[in-house]
Amino acid sequence: MRPVRDTRHGIERVDDYAWLRAENWQEVMRDPSVLDGDIRAVLDAENAYTAAVMAGTVKLQERLFGEMKGRIKEDDSSVPSPDGPFAYYTRYVTGGQHPLFCRRPRNGDGDRIMIDGNKLAEPHTYFRIGGVAHSPDHKLLAYASDTNGSEYYTVRVLEVETGNEVDPPIPDTSGGAVWAGDGKTLFYSKLDENHRPRQIFRHILGTSPDKDALVYEEADPGFFVGVGMTQSRAFIVIDAHDHQTSEVRILDADNPDAEPRIVAPREVGHEYTVEHHGDDLIILTNRDGAEDFKIVEAPLATPGPDNWREIEPHRPGRLILDATAYKNHLVRLEREDGLPRIVIRQFDDGSEHAISFDEDAYSLGLSSGYEYDTTALRFTYSSMTTPGQVFDYDMRSRDRMLRKTQEVPSGHNASDYVARRVMAPAHDGESVPVTLLYRKGTPRDGSAPLLLYGYGAYGISIPAGFNTNCLSLVDRGFVYAIAHIRGGKDKGYNWYKQGRGAAKTNTFRDFISAGEFLVGEGFTSRGRIVAHGGSAGGMLMGAVANMAPDLFAGIIAEVPFVDVLNTMLDETLPLTPPEWPEWGNPAEDAQAYETIAAYSPYDNVTAQAYPNILAVAGLSDPRVTYWEPAKWVAKLRVLKRDDNLILLKTNMDAGHGGASGRFDRLKEVALAYAFALKVTDRLEGQV
Repeated sequence: MRPVRDTRHGIERVDDYAWLRAENWQEVMRDPSVLDGDIRAVLDAENAYTAAVMAGTVKLQERLFGEMKGRIKEDDSSVPSPDGPFAYYTRYVTGGQHPLFCRRPRNGDGDRIMIDGNKLAEPHTYFRIGGVAHSPDHKLLAYASDTNGSEYYTVRVLEVETGNEVDPPIPDTSGGAVWAGDGKTLFYSKLDENHRPRQIFRHILGTSPDKDALVYEEADPGFFVGVGMTQSRAFIVIDAHDHQTSEVRILDADNPDAEPRIVAPREVGHEYTVEHHGDDLIILTNRDGAEDFKIVEAPLATPGPDNWREIEPHRPGRLILDATAYKNHLVRLEREDGLPRIVIRQFDDGSEHAISFDEDAYSLGLSSGYEYDTTALRFTYSSMTTPGQVFDYDMRSRDRMLRKTQEVPSGHNASDYVARRVMAPAHDGESVPVTLLYRKGTPRDGSAPLLLYGYGAYGISIPAGFNTNCLSLVDRGFVYAIAHIRGGKDKGYNWYKQGRGAAKTNTFRDFISAGEFLVGEGFTSRGRIVAHGGSAGGMLMGAVANMAPDLFAGIIAEVPFVDVLNTMLDETLPLTPPEWPEWGNPAEDAQAYETIAAYSPYDNVTAQAYPNILAVAGLSDPRVTYWEPAKWVAKLRVLKRDDNLILLKTNMDAGHGGASGRFDRLKEVALAYAFALKVTDRLEGQV
């Protein structure tokens, strides 16, 4: 212990483990080898301890890994997406960890590998490809890559026909680039010294990145900026945003030197996105009380809110998630009663229809593709029992064509499983949706162990989609459950509002209510639940471990955001200013300080019994820094009053997303599942 004292709003706190935060953390993000020796020794010792404790499960982990790998079609490929004379797709080769980015003639043979992720990854322990974009004339390809997990992406441009790089690399980007219409100009966002995307630059091929023109710079450290393009490809879109407010600028893609034009000046709490159609912009907005969003159109020449014309009204409880404008159709993805659907409208007469589905719980996603003048819409569908399916849908004829079904090489019989959606009563009268998956014949007498997954932040909804990994637990008698708790938008925007800021504890109490309901319904028993969450879901894990420790046999907390108060007080950290609207600013607001201090998992560790805990971290993680779980585990070890396990596994070669290879990531899942089996006494007969 090395106590550090801090006084805010007249309140003094003592942090015994603050020294685990490296003073040179920015350097560590770029080069993990410069980590302080004392801190490295702690992390290495924790890793060795975890390995020793879990040594008896090594064969089980290998078996779990083999099962999960066996459900992956190793030589898989995506359905090619057409764009003019070519169709673009990704594929994997047998044994390969990374994707290949390819194309073929639209109506013929002659496939070409443009990027071979496996070859590019060879010199690196960690390697991940970010955005990939081909030029409008199909001659060039821009791609971004990260080689240490810190999410500092380098953009490179290569010639498709030869594979040769045609320009110097552009370092320190946020992971993608957008082409202007001339095929020689790129727009990208650059990370500042605090790892925040605050600037948009314009790069002209043949020039040094040092000479790139600054197009837009965000003055507010609480706003991030990104760059994209309308479906029509007529406009480059620059989006400045935090979690609750956005501001969009557009510029003519065929005039890349033009000044960006603002669509609607930022207003606190106003979120909007922009598409283009003919002489108008199509805007998805929550302005003027449209909490669950509405769609308006505005003239290109005068796009401000005074000129907005409503084309799809706000309907409370029906959350519009996305809107894409094609030449003749407007497509929106929306959610009502916790389930998504796709609605298609014809621009010429305003008529619309929905694409329907039969299952009680499912996941649905849109793939907008590259083309604007098309009647083809691509979407993906899956459920807890139905493997992923890719459909092409003709928006004019309404014909639906199944293009691909996820292949499970080791076999999968959906009829062997039961998927259900139940509603758990919350502490305040709300109902929390819970999605369940279990094998037919699983007893309802409370004897089954149950893994309960949750997230509950930033308005992110956890889909009820197909997950081949969790079958390894379900086939061993587990019930697998997802709690769609407040903080997400599963039941509309208000569901999100009820789980953020001063109302954050609703998230934690919803999760506990879901667990208690499942106990009451006989799906499991108290002390037979393994809770699982990552990042902000890791905060959830820390909070429920403090609040209801006897409900859980174990806690799996991946890259857990558990040191909430200290992080929100440290404005130098990458995500702190942008996240003040989500959690509150405890540096300036005494009430926010008290609210966060009351639930921050690290600050509320106390002398009590705790469940078994596995915490997983990434050394170069810029989102949830490695020292958060390290400090949490150190404090738990001193204060807890039981003999249960406290384990910390830090990936010394990765960041927030864990291992980068598709198979290496499965080894991390296998460790987590072996832990779940161990703490629920299900190891017998498994090795």
